[in-house]
Amino acid sequence: MKTRNDAAAVPIYCGFMRGVWMQEKQTEANKLAWNTKAYDAWMNHFGTPIEQAEKLRKDPKYPLRRWLKYMGEPKGARIINLLGSTGSKAIPLAILGAEVTIVDISEENMRYAMEVSKAARVKVKYINADVLNIPIEEQLGNFDIVLMEFGILHYFSDLKLIFTVVARILKPNGRFILTDFHPFAHKLLSDTGNGIVLRENGDYFDTELREDDIAYTSFIPEHNRSELHKVLLRKWTFGEMLTAIAEQGLYLRILEEEPHPQNNKFPAYYTLVADKIEANTPLFP
Repeated sequence: MKTRNDAAAVPIYCGFMRGVWMQEKQTEANKLAWNTKAYDAWMNHFGTPIEQAEKLRKDPKYPLRRWLKYMGEPKGARIINLLGSTGSKAIPLAILGAEVTIVDISEENMRYAMEVSKAARVKVKYINADVLNIPIEEQLGNFDIVLMEFGILHYFSDLKLIFTVVARILKPNGRFILTDFHPFAHKLLSDTGNGIVLRENGDYFDTELREDDIAYTSFIPEHNRSELHKVLLRKWTFGEMLTAIAEQGLYLRILEEEPHPQNNKFPAYYTLVADKIEANTPLFP
């Protein structure tokens, strides 16, 4: 005989399983997209690994300009860059003396990053895996800093899943740094070619999973773009993102917003800094 509690648990369980299914569907589609011509795109955009390594070694602080003020001295710090792509942030951190790990789902991103790190003469640990299912997570230990940057949250259909990972791999009093597209810009702004304007059909509270072009589409010659696959994206509001972080016990320190480079009346990006504060007191009584 089912109890009242059993009956109440059914919709919760069903909602959880639907969320897991949606995330698996999204991850599968995005993995396929990110393993198609990504290496070629980075060669076109950044140059050869040797050329990219030379740029990063010449001025390693420039790619890190948003974050060094929140990191302190990188030398000796254990830093993990989730969805770290080509290592364009992780490799400069390694050049500055940090012990750096990248997790990313794309084999082609890993290939380019490892060739750049070799040319830059630094060691970077690269884990080619779904960030929600890191196969050796228990062997990684705790990190001083978790860094996530640019175009990453929209790959998750449930933010609790990724922020649980962040909280789990941070050491006590470790720091989480997140930079991404501003939700206002991501959901409501459009580049018409003649300037940045508000989208006529923009919906800030849209919760749908939607197809979109892979981020490096413009780096691939037009005659080869038909070979690319679409990604599935879920665009989040500020409230959804902040709530999901707070639910993991991460203490917000900084929320910095940047104006759009083409129209400074609108925001373009944000940087969030949160610390893992250990406490025995529950969030709610």
